Amino acid sequence: MHGSASVGWLLTAVCLLTASACLLRAGSLGGPARTAAALEAAMGVAMAGMALPGAVQLPPTGYVLVFGLLAGAGVALAAAHGGAHHLHHAFGALAMVYMALAAPAHAGAHTGAGVPVVTAGLLAYFAWYVLRCGAALLPAGAQTAAAGAVRLRNTPDFAVSCRLAMGAGMLAMLVGM
Repeated sequence: MHGSASVGWLLTAVCLLTASACLLRAGSLGGPARTAAALEAAMGVAMAGMALPGAVQLPPTGYVLVFGLLAGAGVALAAAHGGAHHLHHAFGALAMVYMALAAPAHAGAHTGAGVPVVTAGLLAYFAWYVLRCGAALLPAGAQTAAAGAVRLRNTPDFAVSCRLAMGAGMLAMLVGM
C-alpha cells in the first residue's frame, strides 16, 4: 500500500484490534462459527501486514498466497455451511489479492487517468457493506452499550461491529490505491 505513514499505522492498528476482537469472539463460539471468527481474525492480521508502512512487508506474491488461501477457506465454508457471509469473506480476500497485485503498479503513478473499473466496483461494494453494517447496529446501539464488554462479545452486534471495522479498513485501503 502507499500513502502517508500515519494512515498506514492507523490502518494497521485498526486491523490488529479487530483481529484481536475476532479471536476473543472465536473463543466463545463453537463449530463453524468458531472457524469463521478465526478466519476473520486471520484476515485482520493479513490486512494489518499489508497496511504496515515501511519496507517490512511480504512481497506481493506472499500476499497473493495468504489472501488466496483465505479466499479458498471462505468458499469452503460457504459450500459446507451456506451463507452469504462466508462468500463475502472470500470476496474480501480476493479483493486483497487484487490490491496486492495492483498496488505495485499504482505506486507513484498518479496520472489522473481515473479509477480503474475493478477498483471502483470494489469501492462501491465495500462502501455499501460498511453502510449496511452501520445501519444494522443503529437500532441496538443503546442496549449494546449497556450490556457491558463481557456480554457484548457474545452478541451478534459484536460480530457486526467487527465486520464494520474490517469493511472500513478495506475501504480505506482501496481509497489508498
